[in-house]
Amino acid sequence: MEEKLIQKVLSYRWVIFGILAFGYILVYFHRVSMSVVAADITKDFKTTGSVLGLLGSIYFYCYAAMQFPAGLLSDSVGPRKTVTYSLLLAAVGSVLFGMAPGIKTAFAARIMVGLGASLVFIPTMKILSQWFKHSEFALMAGLLNGLGGVGILAGTWILGMLATWAGWRFSFGIIGGCTLLMIVLAWLWVRDRPADKGWPSIAQIEYGRDKSENQSNSIGLWSGAKRVISERYFWPVAIWFFFDCGIFFGFGGLWSGPYLAHSYGMSKGQVGVILSMLAWGMIIGSPLLGLLSEKVLKSRKKTFMLCTSLLAVLFLFLYLFPANLPLWILYVWFFMFSVCSSSIVIMAFTTTKELFPIEIAGTSVGTVNFFPFFGGAVFQWLLGWVLDTVGKTASGGYPIKAYSAVLLILFISSLISLGCTFFMKETYRL
Repeated sequence: MEEKLIQKVLSYRWVIFGILAFGYILVYFHRVSMSVVAADITKDFKTTGSVLGLLGSIYFYCYAAMQFPAGLLSDSVGPRKTVTYSLLLAAVGSVLFGMAPGIKTAFAARIMVGLGASLVFIPTMKILSQWFKHSEFALMAGLLNGLGGVGILAGTWILGMLATWAGWRFSFGIIGGCTLLMIVLAWLWVRDRPADKGWPSIAQIEYGRDKSENQSNSIGLWSGAKRVISERYFWPVAIWFFFDCGIFFGFGGLWSGPYLAHSYGMSKGQVGVILSMLAWGMIIGSPLLGLLSEKVLKSRKKTFMLCTSLLAVLFLFLYLFPANLPLWILYVWFFMFSVCSSSIVIMAFTTTKELFPIEIAGTSVGTVNFFPFFGGAVFQWLLGWVLDTVGKTASGGYPIKAYSAVLLILFISSLISLGCTFFMKETYRL
């Protein structure tokens, strides 16, 4: 095998990763962008907070519902086509949202964005599995997840500045244009596998021959789906995902802001600075956990157990000391919370991929990816219900007693997640 050809493959894959990472940043942008322009949208559409909440949550419902189809499309239509067609839908939805004359059009636009964004991550993981070595996959998944943190910064800090300068409507038009640019780049440069360019596969480069768990490439769609859900080691990962991401989306994605405002009397600006640690935790923690599992612990399972144990300790600490903590401790707490509940998801996707043949990588990862978003939807409602059950103070906020009940539920949920890790299969170098 020619050395120049090998170098072409190893260099070109970084072009593909860069383009797909750009698309994933846009996915995270849309996931958090509503919070920044919520006040402007409420004013323009003359709507209520509950309707606005539904407008924001529709993204998550679309995302959860489309994860299984995303896997099937990746394994049948192909990941490159799935990414480009879905992002075209998201681009049109983004532009339509910025032009929406009323709330009904805004809902239709957000549904388009949610459906389009939901079909990016799974095909991206499928493509990366074909362009990077088995030993590199956890690190690449970590880098990709870390770039999701860049999307959070873009959807909060950058969008805030852009909306202040040009208005929220024009801002979403600009994002639609950026998405169209990404579509063009993906169509011109991204390929599903090296063979699509007539190049040797990564397995041939690494082993000198195709080394696949299934050489026949003949696993049917429904046969693959049945194989995934009948695998007993799939379910500990899926249940862990439900509770772990339920904790992250429920607390980190919604109720941590009110908690800081009500329990510490912080302003929106102060809350925003502390919650920015969630983004930095993803950006820094995701690739580090990939390296930790590959180079230090040399174990997926041990990485799971370490992070989930720390998550339980974090919530036990906050339950015991729900208020009056120094600011520096809050910064450290939210950074570590992000690492242990959000960055760690790379292990879930990596483990799921490694449990099954590469031919059904899209189906397996797509199926498991339903659980984090379903968990997020359940926990956001559950924690709100707990707070309302305790009741509000005279000032309209929730008391420490209410947040203590929430923190106790989160601590118990983290213990359930930890219990799941004991039943997981070690897939490192499987």
